[in-house]
Amino acid sequence: MTGKITIAHGGGGTASSDLIHKIFLKHFETKETPDAAVLNFPRDGQLAFTTDSFVVSPLFFNGGNIGKLSVCGTVNDLACAGATPLYLSCGFIIEEGFGLDDLDKIVKSMAETAKHAGVRIVCGDTKVVQKGACDGVYINTSGVGYVPDGLRISPANAKPGDAVILTGYPGEHAAAIITARHELGISGELFSDCAPLNKMIEKITGEVEVHVLRDPTRGGVAASLNEIATDSEVGIEIDETSIIIPPGVQAVCNLFGYDPLYMANEGKMIIILPETQASKALGLLNSVAEGKNAAIIGKIVESHSKKVVMNTTSGGRRLIDMPYGEQLPRIC
Repeated sequence: MTGKITIAHGGGGTASSDLIHKIFLKHFETKETPDAAVLNFPRDGQLAFTTDSFVVSPLFFNGGNIGKLSVCGTVNDLACAGATPLYLSCGFIIEEGFGLDDLDKIVKSMAETAKHAGVRIVCGDTKVVQKGACDGVYINTSGVGYVPDGLRISPANAKPGDAVILTGYPGEHAAAIITARHELGISGELFSDCAPLNKMIEKITGEVEVHVLRDPTRGGVAASLNEIATDSEVGIEIDETSIIIPPGVQAVCNLFGYDPLYMANEGKMIIILPETQASKALGLLNSVAEGKNAAIIGKIVESHSKKVVMNTTSGGRRLIDMPYGEQLPRIC
């Protein structure tokens, strides 16, 4: 389809039907438009359910767009519960005047990402609002998944003696968004790390004892570690020498005065598990693309309960506080 979104596309008539059939159903590979999806689900185990909304600006960036981001974000939230994601819903709020060709690209990206993650988009909704009432398009995705019996992963499960693994370099998503938003002329292209992580997580949960999974999105690694320390009532120590900051991310941080530990990620996972199983977990993680740069960055300790401390390269110790407010607007 070409042209632009009009108020008629949200009116429930012919224009709405054309939009649904020629963009959404075309990419989501279904011919049905039910009010609710009827789903098959395993009888054993538990149901995991999550929902998230996406308002990122700009809508397109190196490594993805709002559509890919919406699928990855919800899939990864399910993976943090140890769930195998099965089904997603999607809701669109679209601004009058938004380009149909851009909408098609976003929906196509969602379909491709869902296929890669092994999850089905089974129902959805569209609303059109007057020009100026939203910034192009906003997306809500909800998801359900299956947690096998006996698997209990929670941010309250960290124990002294556990190892802390980060599955890659921090800050790549935020740096890519900032670069696209401000059209920075930083040498070397920055790409968002936006990716579904469920298959990587499933690779380790069947082989090692995982206590905590957390994807460090808004607030970055610093916020996620503080949340875990608080929920588990433990201290966390991390080593600056174990955390590699990509040059492009560091350049953005230097330019704006940001700390990479507080920069958002959309394709990284913090994994906390017994130290005795950390080497095996690293071997499994390093064998897949999403975890090829995984490394042990710290440990869980009994001291300084509910606080995160970093051992610095200069030999000092730095308190990593919970961020106040949001460092970067419209990052997801």
